[in-house]
Amino acid sequence: GGGVVGMLAALFPIGGGGACALGGAGSRGQRMAAGGGFRPSRVAVVVKTTRYEFEQQRYRFAGLSEEDLKQLLALKGSNYAGLLERHRIHTKNVEHLVDSLRNEKIEVRLVKRREYNEETVRWADAVISAGGDGTMLLAASKVFDKSKPVIGVNTDPERSEGHLCLPVRYTHSFPEALQKLYRGEFRWQWRQRIRLYLEGTGINPIPVDLHEQQLSQEQHSRAHINERFQDQRSDISGPHLLPVRALNEVFIGESLSSRYAVCSVLFRENFKSCKPSFKFSLHRASYYEISVDDGPWEKQKSSGLNVCTGTGSKAWSYNINKIAQQAVEEILSIAKKQGSLNMPLNTELVQKVTNDYNESLVYSPEEPKMFFSIREPIVNRVFSSSRQRGFSSKVCVRSRCWDACMVIDGGTSFEFNDGAIASIVIDTDDALCTVLLEE
Repeated sequence: GGGVVGMLAALFPIGGGGACALGGAGSRGQRMAAGGGFRPSRVAVVVKTTRYEFEQQRYRFAGLSEEDLKQLLALKGSNYAGLLERHRIHTKNVEHLVDSLRNEKIEVRLVKRREYNEETVRWADAVISAGGDGTMLLAASKVFDKSKPVIGVNTDPERSEGHLCLPVRYTHSFPEALQKLYRGEFRWQWRQRIRLYLEGTGINPIPVDLHEQQLSQEQHSRAHINERFQDQRSDISGPHLLPVRALNEVFIGESLSSRYAVCSVLFRENFKSCKPSFKFSLHRASYYEISVDDGPWEKQKSSGLNVCTGTGSKAWSYNINKIAQQAVEEILSIAKKQGSLNMPLNTELVQKVTNDYNESLVYSPEEPKMFFSIREPIVNRVFSSSRQRGFSSKVCVRSRCWDACMVIDGGTSFEFNDGAIASIVIDTDDALCTVLLEE
């Protein structure tokens, strides 16, 4: 590719269409194989928590037996046998992955979500996520070294899309993927990520880890409230570079809106739907000021703000902004009635316009730019929205909210209330090194 990718390829030229700057591993043997391939000595495998494990841990914590678990799941309309079967499929594929690595004399450290930390990342030459896209986001969240590859393996392809993972065939034939890595028959892909600076009055740069703590939404709110009252800072501080990078997206909004957002993405691997046990309203508008690319500040009220990367442009952002074929047909019909459209209106035209628009929302993960989306903006004589969506290199947001959160990749949340200012930018130094293999 051109641009940043081309520049990096020029700096680190090896086979396979460019490579990460894989240096600093001399004491652990060769990481570069002959012919420009990659041969890691140590690999950390980050394993997802299956729905079965999640339910099991939750109910066993309450002192319930396996039989009790079956009955409770039946009451909820869940299939115990089905969950157990998906768990076994996942486990079998993880075993295949680990055996494949160990057969190549690669040292493996198998870690669950709660065990995954910065020390594990430092130890590893490469990180492999064993799960779906959510596990890949988790694995990437602690990797700040752009020379350390992160590779996703989809361990339940029938139930998980796995956009960020290797092609499905390698789930069952991982030795073939390893051989292609050794021979350099792949391409490095730098997925750009978003970094965030937080400054202003009374800010709290301490994150709430939504994944690891498995907080309910009520606990999540209480965690923010407790931190806020334990630390009554009113001084102006910052800017603080937050200790996370967003591979998919950043969502900003009042907690009643962001809870819905977290619900939508937090358990994206384990649940087909998210049904919280509490009731809440989604009608609390988020009040904030926004500046795009250092432009003028605008006061806005909306259902929140989503800022995504090229990687995230296929995910939540796409579903926020995509247009339905029915809407396109109705708009074109109005244009035709007004005499503004002098061509036959048929299914092919409507479908082409729909597809072209929706495809324009998606862009390469390697492009160092962001796409912002204002969800359901309120427009009146006080609040404006000159641009509801668009590409940008920098977005600044000043909170005027009462109980707001800034949620990164559905897994990490920061308090973001009145007086706090977030600067959202892409720095190519934060790019995540991933692998592209052919089908």
